[in-house]
Amino acid sequence: MAYLDPADYRILDDAGAPASMFFPRDDLWPATNGARDQLIEVAEGVTVGARFFGSNPAWPTLLYFHGNGEIASDYDDISSIYEDRGLNLFVAEFRGYGASGGTPTVESLVADAHPIAAAFHALLDAEGYTGARWIMGRSMGAQPALEVAAQAADRFSGLIIESGAGNVRRSLERYGLLDTERGGLLAKAHDEKIASISLPTLIIHGQYDDLVPVSRAHELFELMTVEPRQLVTVPDAGHNDLLWVGERLYFDSIVAFVEAAETARLAEG
Repeated sequence: MAYLDPADYRILDDAGAPASMFFPRDDLWPATNGARDQLIEVAEGVTVGARFFGSNPAWPTLLYFHGNGEIASDYDDISSIYEDRGLNLFVAEFRGYGASGGTPTVESLVADAHPIAAAFHALLDAEGYTGARWIMGRSMGAQPALEVAAQAADRFSGLIIESGAGNVRRSLERYGLLDTERGGLLAKAHDEKIASISLPTLIIHGQYDDLVPVSRAHELFELMTVEPRQLVTVPDAGHNDLLWVGERLYFDSIVAFVEAAETARLAEG
């Protein structure tokens, strides 16, 4: 696969996509219960926020890109469910969200994933975290998660996508760009990027998601070629109630997939 530069996504920014795509909030609550906030430099003079819910260095740790309209402190309560399942959580924000500076763009959504992943590894290394490292993206956070999985996958053990749309073709079509030369090249290169992902992948989606229809999860699953990969559809769940409607299936699926991938990795030596 030819390298897909994050700047290639700028075509969507030039067409005005950020005005209708991003819904930033800045009402970050102070960290409590041992959680710690980080500021990660993603460009000169621009930092994005992250909140680390680290409970046990031996547990798997998820680099988690949240959904649109969310911020890191939204995960203060949810993090306890991950902790109950033996998972550490590192929630990374986007420009303009929570404690982050700058203005969100499609290009930066993708590009910032690289310095965020580097900071994630640096923190875990410095603090002796030895458990497996995973990438997870919810909703809009699927895009940076897919970027890391495709082009910065070293040291990660797998990928989890929740309620996410991995394809950019619909966005390009919405702005009349799919049939242009630049738009067509981006669509093709993005599909190839997804197909190149070699990390074990779990996709979780609500049956009745009305923001990102479950058909998008099937599209992403079909674009991918990696094995193992698994698609879990949560019955009766939508987009924003998925975790609560299907909490047991949601976390059982994550834990089982992470454990299976780690067992397979260790068996391969």
